Amino acid sequence: MVRVLNPLDLSLLTGPIPVTATAAAVLALARLAFRRERTWWTRALPIVVVACAALVLGAVHAIDHVWRPWPEPLPGVVVAWVGAALLAVGLTTARWRASRGRAVDVALVLVVLLGAGLGVNGHFGFYPTTRAVLEVLVNDRVDLAEAATPTTSVLEVPEGARLADVWRRPENLPERGTVSEAVIPGGFAARPAWIYLPPAYAASPRPRLPVVVLLAGQPGSPRDWFDAGRLTEHLDAFARAHDGLAPVVVVADQLGARTANPLCLDSRLGRSETYLAREVPAWVKQRLTVDERREAWTIAGASQGGTCALQLAVRAPEVYGSFVDLAGQREPTLGSRAETVEAAFGGDEAAFTRVNPLDVLARQRFPDTAGVLVVGREDSAYRQASADVLAACRAAGMDVRREERPGGHDWNVWRSGLRDSLPWLAARTGLVR
Repeated sequence: MVRVLNPLDLSLLTGPIPVTATAAAVLALARLAFRRERTWWTRALPIVVVACAALVLGAVHAIDHVWRPWPEPLPGVVVAWVGAALLAVGLTTARWRASRGRAVDVALVLVVLLGAGLGVNGHFGFYPTTRAVLEVLVNDRVDLAEAATPTTSVLEVPEGARLADVWRRPENLPERGTVSEAVIPGGFAARPAWIYLPPAYAASPRPRLPVVVLLAGQPGSPRDWFDAGRLTEHLDAFARAHDGLAPVVVVADQLGARTANPLCLDSRLGRSETYLAREVPAWVKQRLTVDERREAWTIAGASQGGTCALQLAVRAPEVYGSFVDLAGQREPTLGSRAETVEAAFGGDEAAFTRVNPLDVLARQRFPDTAGVLVVGREDSAYRQASADVLAACRAAGMDVRREERPGGHDWNVWRSGLRDSLPWLAARTGLVR
């Protein structure tokens, strides 16, 4: 039987859709740039091009050197696509009065904007399919009070055994897990966490499941792991292959706002470390039926969230026995060591050194901690940082493996990196044999 692919599942990242959109955008921009009048070529077109270039370069300078909401500069491909979109709007504006085909011009602008949107999306790998885009409009979240009703019927696991040794899938177990939002209170102004409970959480007696505290990058929000990371899809697939078992995943907020960066430290920028190391775990253990042993807890994240995962692994090893660092930085940073130390600790270098993960790894050993490092082969910003972290972790006695995947600093790497770490994580935390 031939399986017909649903058009909604066609890739927006590779293949005919992004190639066609790019070609159409180039042709549309060329058509908008063309007119027969001599004055168009000698006056109007040069003015529009120069004005758009000046606006783009000015915006890049303001973002990369003045505002600096994140340490990395804007990617060149993003700048190019934004410039193309702005140029299309500028050309249409310049043509508007004398144009006899305004509707066509507007349609051409929309083609360029669509190409730009797909181009930027392709660079970051955020929405892999049209279905992923449309799911943003669907609210399938379940109230946590309904999804996580308290229970006194808990499946007991004998000492020395694993959950999979005693678990038997009930007949009425749901096929899919649930996703909920919840405010996790504490001394840090965090946005609501997003929580995935696997099908096994609905069983009675209920198993005590391992926990993954997962973090998005910066800029970002907890929801990113469900939109771009396809978290529900991957965890449900894992649960189907393991009789309904999967970890409880709490996607917590370590930023406070999309472009904020309190560095996952307790500093002048906020008490993000205490929130993630103490308050989030305490809330999870009080509110959910989970395995409370450190061996069953993993801290994971992508980009800045990956940096944070490494930080928590060495700053709270009594809480998190494992970590997954997806393309994290070498150290928490706001751009440079000097800027970071000044903003977080008022210039106190010693205060930063006390909490910086590579410095901690140089003076402490962590023989009971294990981790996974994943980075893109084309990730020029953090590929070497990942290698440095691997060396430091192994020197400190950690059991850490590192993998390079095709791609850059984007969701294509992070999405598959977390998905393919699930079997290791499940075995490490005692979820499976």
